[in-house]
Amino acid sequence: MKLITWNMDSLNATLTSDSARAVLSREVLKTIIKQEPDVIAIQETKLPRTGPSKKHAELLEGFFPDYNYVWRISEEPARKSYAGTMFLYKNHLDPIVTYPKIDAPDTMDAEGRMITLEFDTFYVTQVYTPNSGSELVRLKERQIWDKKYAEYLASLDEKKPVLATGDFNVAHKEIDLANPNNNRRSAGFTDEEREGFTKLLNKGFTDTFRYVHGDVTGQYSWWNQRVKTSKVNNSGWRIDYWLVSDRVAEKVQKSDIIDSGIRQDHTPLLLEIELD
Repeated sequence: MKLITWNMDSLNATLTSDSARAVLSREVLKTIIKQEPDVIAIQETKLPRTGPSKKHAELLEGFFPDYNYVWRISEEPARKSYAGTMFLYKNHLDPIVTYPKIDAPDTMDAEGRMITLEFDTFYVTQVYTPNSGSELVRLKERQIWDKKYAEYLASLDEKKPVLATGDFNVAHKEIDLANPNNNRRSAGFTDEEREGFTKLLNKGFTDTFRYVHGDVTGQYSWWNQRVKTSKVNNSGWRIDYWLVSDRVAEKVQKSDIIDSGIRQDHTPLLLEIELD
């Protein structure tokens, strides 16, 4: 099975805008399509309260004629056109779709951050983990989220193996970002967030990129688009992941970072796994 995840940073802009960034985003989308994945997970769709418009649906059909899709949007009392997730999956697949809530604090459960696909012998679930924010204003709530999310994944894992993906908004180890010493109290690299991710893995999950590639350095999934030279200088972070239940880790065939060219921000990740 081949699966791809990508924090797209606005489905609407990617599909409809003529900006230089949108053009680059569509090139990344074409790269994904060429891979012919069975499942595509997309984070940060930023769709309106009404979900995909008729125009969005037509464009999605043009890009993905052989796929069905499901989405989750940010709902009241959360901000409009904020966060949001989407799954696209080949139309011969017929998963059970759920939209989990994990009793998260603040408006996090209303921000459209999670979707789960249940297949006969495994789950595929995606997450757009809340960012702790400027000045770490949401760090306390983020710590609660991490605990609740880990409990949710563990509850799935009790039933059947789990493939969990998305933008986890944390660089787990020092080798997962270019400049660890300068970012000790930056959102995504605090001791609290890193510990939360460690506890998640300790519940029975494997970081597939590290499983396949070991302690390789200089491999990142995000470069700050506000810093023009971040990608040229490879001043990146690895904050996007494919995790799997420990008991199916040996079935992983590939876990790779897909080249997104000169486009900064997130890049897609590929997982290939042999499952029944």
